Order: sequence, then C-alpha cells, then structure tokens
Amino acid sequence: MNYSRSLVNLTEDEIRYFSRKVENMLNKLYEDSDVILMTAPNEDVLKNIILEILVERPMNLKEIHAVLSGLASEDKIRKALLSLTDGGKIHADEVGKFRILGSIK
Repeated sequence: MNYSRSLVNLTEDEIRYFSRKVENMLNKLYEDSDVILMTAPNEDVLKNIILEILVERPMNLKEIHAVLSGLASEDKIRKALLSLTDGGKIHADEVGKFRILGSIK
C-alpha cells in the first residue's frame, strides 16, 4: 500500500490489526494457506464495520480506505460515511477525522 503518509497516519501494524478485525466480521466462503475468499460487505455491513473501526480510533477517509482496501471502494466508503453522518452516528472533526458522535478520543 502506498498512501501518502500525510493523509494516512497509521502504521503498517495498525493497518494489519484493523484489517484482521474487519476480516473477522465478514463471511468467509473459502480459506486455505494461500487464499481467503470472503463476501464483499453490503452497505449495512460496511456501515457496521466503519463504526467498529471508529470505536477504537478516529480516522479520516484515506485511513479508513487503507484498512478496507480491496473490500470497498473509496466512493462506497464515502457514501457510508455520509449516511452515518446524516444518521447522527458519526461526525467529522475540524481536521477531517471521523468520530463516533459523543466520542472524545
């Protein structure tokens, strides 16, 4: 992954941690030592995944996309973030990081 470090303030270990967390939330269709085949998240599942990530750490769009790379496009993530914002579940702070509404982390 080659994201600009100014936009993604996550270490490779953090990206792996959150990616594994997301992986455990998805339905695995097949797994062996080389390949894991999972169903892509629908819009509701994607929103739940984003909420679970944001409970642990506020993130901007690029950070969320770095974690969900290969599972959801930036446009789908943006749509889910807008829906969660409009639904009053999250908000973007002054530096563009999304947070669970009421969170002070």
